[in-house]
Amino acid sequence: MAALVLGIVSPVTFTGKLLPNSRSRRRMVVKCSNERRILFNRIAPVYDNLNDLLSFGQHRIWKNMTVSWSGAKTGDNVLDLCCGSGDLAFLLSEKVGSTGKVLGLDFSSEQLAVAASRQNLKARSCYKCIEWIEGDAIDLPFDDCEFDAITMGYGLRNVVDRLRAMKEMYRVLKPGSRVSILDFNKSNQSVTTFMQDWMIDNVVVPVATVYGLAKEYEYLKYSINGYLTGEELETLALEAGFSSACHYEISGGFMGNLVAER
Repeated sequence: MAALVLGIVSPVTFTGKLLPNSRSRRRMVVKCSNERRILFNRIAPVYDNLNDLLSFGQHRIWKNMTVSWSGAKTGDNVLDLCCGSGDLAFLLSEKVGSTGKVLGLDFSSEQLAVAASRQNLKARSCYKCIEWIEGDAIDLPFDDCEFDAITMGYGLRNVVDRLRAMKEMYRVLKPGSRVSILDFNKSNQSVTTFMQDWMIDNVVVPVATVYGLAKEYEYLKYSINGYLTGEELETLALEAGFSSACHYEISGGFMGNLVAER
């Protein structure tokens, strides 16, 4: 539910340098909260394992839905923001195939190291079309109208400026293309909110404690409480310039997916 097979991190270094076709005048300075970056670096080695355990494997269903809603297709150039250990990027690569291109961007070098090590273990040719870059979701190092689709999983809730992040996604998307954003749902229903809090307090945090990560996962409840409702997310997308936006509640209202079209 919060985090996804125990990753042995290979010694991979990410310099954060711009890609050849990126806007070279932009310097890659990660402006996201340093505390949050430290948190995600710390949980990186067990992130995949905890995701499987805490969601009973359902996160794979949710992520497939997110990729389907993005509209990514064969040959597309697509972006996965806050890519973490790469689940959505790998699914996107299966959609775009070996003739397409997937960029996975994250502010956590440790998460990117796990993603790169996982990529090295995968044999299908489509996985070779993925490139990983350390960067900032509110200051993307890409040209305007560069991508055919964008996905983001459990990232918008954690960025320091959500409107700016949405505006950056709008900027780098091609006209008529979509962004698909998966995250915990901040429900208006008191029963759903109670169950979410109960699960975090009584399941997520105790399990995380076994891995020595209780403090890191206590953060989860507060980040959800400080997040936006589905209606507020739709408003945010429209304010950022998107022509349409629709938020879907999934998994009994525990999760949500925003789909916005430029």
